[in-house]
Amino acid sequence: MDTRLTPPPLGLYIHLPWCVQKCPYCDFNSHALRGELPEDDYIAALLRDADGEAAAAAGRVIETIFIGGGTPSLFSEDAIERLMQGLRARLPIAPEAEITLEANPGTLEAGRFEGFLAAGINRLSIGVQSFNDEKLRILGRIHGVNDAIAAVEQAQKAGFKRFNIDLMHGLPEQTPEEALADVEQALNLGARHISHYQLTLEPGTPFFTRPPRLPDDEQLADIEAACHARLRQAGLERYEISAWSLPGEACQHNLNYWQFGDYLAIGAGAHGKISDSSGRIRRYSKMRMPRQFQQYAGSPEAIAETREVTIAERPLEVMMNVLRLAEGMPAAELLARSGLGRDDLQPALARAQSQGWLQSDAERIAPTELGQRFLNDLLGLFMPEVVNPQTDSRNGA
Repeated sequence: MDTRLTPPPLGLYIHLPWCVQKCPYCDFNSHALRGELPEDDYIAALLRDADGEAAAAAGRVIETIFIGGGTPSLFSEDAIERLMQGLRARLPIAPEAEITLEANPGTLEAGRFEGFLAAGINRLSIGVQSFNDEKLRILGRIHGVNDAIAAVEQAQKAGFKRFNIDLMHGLPEQTPEEALADVEQALNLGARHISHYQLTLEPGTPFFTRPPRLPDDEQLADIEAACHARLRQAGLERYEISAWSLPGEACQHNLNYWQFGDYLAIGAGAHGKISDSSGRIRRYSKMRMPRQFQQYAGSPEAIAETREVTIAERPLEVMMNVLRLAEGMPAAELLARSGLGRDDLQPALARAQSQGWLQSDAERIAPTELGQRFLNDLLGLFMPEVVNPQTDSRNGA
């Protein structure tokens, strides 16, 4: 192993935790809004939190920013502008940084997109989920089809050249024809990037407690086959398991996650990852509850959890991200960012190649289509007890 690290690109994740109401499938750190949105107090807390992150960014440049939630588009354009101005005064943000904001139809006033663009947001992720009113009702969404179409059209009219449309498939009692109609509508609206992911029932959600009737495995396969064929026909490439884009339109912030990059975290429940030249990789998260976070933002007490990623854990940590990418990652770059040596991975790589799950290319580590289909089995080969049965992952040996 080589415990020296080449610091990877640096991003910034910002969490705005409030929604109008919480959807029954959602297990993110989101909170239904009760009363008035505390814009001023929360923006001030975010900027104090950014002060606390400045040391970790020293000597580096933030190349991407993602503002997620919750529903960030509940915040006014003035609040987002104050946030962006404050961040640029505190952190080394590249002038050409990709800056994405999540926006939900039904939470947008006329003209707000123009304000977001003027504030420095240059990419939107629009949470449509479906262009079917009945499916939206079942999912607990507050918008309808017309709201979704209007939101995408307003974003383009405002001047946004880069935007993503979020679509779910495998919805309750969804047919392949209904799923394909969602994809078709997104394409008709000019989407150059589509997140197309399967609805899953997550523990702790109402859908997990009272499961709706979902398509079976055979129906899901038919849905995916129909939708994937249409996306490819439209020229979009599946660059990640759930992400499709035209060439040059991939989300750079998410690519940084999947390529084992670093990212700072500010906001209630935000997660971060930082590595340094000494060989340490640290993951951390902030307090989840907004009121607590606002109280402690900018102080060490705002950090709810921090842990060092041990050498024994790194093969799985790396592969859980990299193997989501259709093209994987250059082997030399992967090793430099993880502090691993080729010998640390070689037995697992050889077993995966023998199963037909990895491409046999010494210069790049990438899954085959079969490998992505059996991703959980593939990842199992990189678990600490499998990679090195003699290693105790708790002590980093």
